[in-house]
Amino acid sequence: MAKQKIMKEFFLLFAVICSSVSSDEWKATVVKSIDALVGSCVVVPCSFSHTGGNLPSSRLRGIWHEKNDKKSNIYHEDPILIKDDFKGRTKMLGELGQNNCTLEITQIRIHDNGPFCFQVELVRTENNDPTKDKFSFVEDCVELNMITEPPKPTLIQPKTATQGEPYIVTCSVIHTCPTHVPKLTWNMDSTKVIVHHKDIKHGNWETQSILTVIPEEKDDNREITCTAEFNGGLKSPETFTLHVKRIENCNHIIIPAVVGIGTALLFGIFCIFMEKKYNMWNRLSRLSRRQ
Repeated sequence: MAKQKIMKEFFLLFAVICSSVSSDEWKATVVKSIDALVGSCVVVPCSFSHTGGNLPSSRLRGIWHEKNDKKSNIYHEDPILIKDDFKGRTKMLGELGQNNCTLEITQIRIHDNGPFCFQVELVRTENNDPTKDKFSFVEDCVELNMITEPPKPTLIQPKTATQGEPYIVTCSVIHTCPTHVPKLTWNMDSTKVIVHHKDIKHGNWETQSILTVIPEEKDDNREITCTAEFNGGLKSPETFTLHVKRIENCNHIIIPAVVGIGTALLFGIFCIFMEKKYNMWNRLSRLSRRQ
């Protein structure tokens, strides 16, 4: 069984090598451009394919290099072959055997703009050096758009909160480093905070924090701030003013009304009592006159 597997890999590798010089046989999907925050990190999504089929990772070597100089490697499995400026800052996240060539770059510097291209090399045996058969996807390279200021979070909230009722605020920020996502924090204490991470395609990701609070009257005109802290320590806050609608207390209407009704009722009873007493006095007076 093992022998058959080796033979299968050999013939597959042979077919790939024989056609490796033709660009029609190789296809790559790499974003053309992606934002990169200086001082933070970026993940460049990348995938490739070959008409000959998939090979195991042990038969492939992945390299990222500058477009204008194929010997200027920003990533290589041999650290000695990486440019000094990129040593310790690049990492292949994907499995080449699964056609994944995704690249991570950390500690982004202002001149890391590229363009950078992926190159695949073929290996005949697990312990052999790469062969001369290789293909660089120089038509599918990526450029990094350098951003020096961290993006501000976006806040979504109702215009007015109602005293004593749940109030929900959503804070979100777009980034390009899913391996080190931004941290979203609030300046209000709440145990009800839900965090989501979403892939919005083309190398862009969204981190979202949903805050639920029960505002009181004292919170009216209070400033609520959501702060995004990015990998590398850069921070970006966004603030809005909370307006709390007070729930009217009916006691100030009910109590005076009850007091008024009670007073009127007592006054009415008093009047009736006095009227009866007056009538009785009149009768007694008439009787005394007749006698």
